[in-house]
Amino acid sequence: MRCKNWSQAVLAEDWRNGGFGLYVHWPFCQAKCPYCDFNSYVSQNIDQKQWLTAYLSELSRVSAETPTRILNSIFFGGGTPSLMHPDTVAAIIEAARGYWTFANDIEITLEANPGSVEAGRFADYHNAGVNRVSMGIQAMNDADLRRLGRIHTVDEATAAFDIARNCFDRVSFDLIYARQDQTLSDWRSELNQALNMAIDHLSLYQLTIETGTAFGDRYAIGKLRGLPGDDLSADMYEVTQDVCDSHGLPMYEVSNHAKPGSESRHNLIYWQYGDYVGIGPGAHGRLTVNNQRLATECEMTPGGWLAKVHKGSAESKRTGLTRKEQAEEFLMMGLRLRQGLDVARYEELAGKPLNASARQYLTDIEMISDTGRSISVTKQGFMVLNAVISEFLTG
Repeated sequence: MRCKNWSQAVLAEDWRNGGFGLYVHWPFCQAKCPYCDFNSYVSQNIDQKQWLTAYLSELSRVSAETPTRILNSIFFGGGTPSLMHPDTVAAIIEAARGYWTFANDIEITLEANPGSVEAGRFADYHNAGVNRVSMGIQAMNDADLRRLGRIHTVDEATAAFDIARNCFDRVSFDLIYARQDQTLSDWRSELNQALNMAIDHLSLYQLTIETGTAFGDRYAIGKLRGLPGDDLSADMYEVTQDVCDSHGLPMYEVSNHAKPGSESRHNLIYWQYGDYVGIGPGAHGRLTVNNQRLATECEMTPGGWLAKVHKGSAESKRTGLTRKEQAEEFLMMGLRLRQGLDVARYEELAGKPLNASARQYLTDIEMISDTGRSISVTKQGFMVLNAVISEFLTG
């Protein structure tokens, strides 16, 4: 029989199963894409020195709560982080190096748009310490790029990609499918074109219509036509798996594909339920401090965030997570991964067994594969992943 203190010690160290990362949110873009519901803003006048000072202040604050840790990854997301001055990126990386010990294989990723201005900075970002770039290409034809509100062309994207792969050993890019009037044949052809370019990683997302976006507003009044139905969307997902498998980039997470060993280490921290610091407007974090796992949120608006930093902390919310909440978050993240969910770790977090009736039901209808020690979602289960997760949480 386990003693209470031993169990608490295990929970306090649970984050080590996923690692420790730093997320830096840059909130600015050149233009707001109509499908985007991220916390991003269009601004022509950005005081980079002011923003760097604020980021460094936040790093100092959060590092004091997480001393002696080994940092596995840094991720510059947004927004469009490739609008950050390379000196700003370099200073943030150097500050992080001073506060934490860098893992020998630390992954430092910067999201980039393939415009010519950003592409010209790739060598400077590499010199600053970035060793991986994730590019938002989104489509491989100009008509659909315009529909998606992108401000680059396919030729510009290809040129930027060529520059990036000459600067970085690891380059990923994103595509959106299930777009307006897109056929299954169109997507297969486009995906093959992308895979012939790809180095080691692709993120492939079905277009989702989010409330509060320009696409969401158009959809609500019936002016976003040509979206695929459920059957065509499912067929596109299945083609995605087959074509990526044939090119040696299997799915390792529901929307991400990589050569073995080239998975995004930073995103794996999320999906394997590690700890991560989130700084920048609207950034979220998960931190274990004084044996308590915390959910943190930062002020959303750029001006509000800067004002709070000047007062000592940009956090707008800090919530202690119960064991039930931690277990549910771990389940929702873990089932996204092809490798699946560690049952023993779930039960340690929850303090009780995983829902037995849901396990049996989902196994019987072939939505999951259950080895007893781990549970992984099947190919058909991934097509209805939210329903699978819901069954575990409420079934």
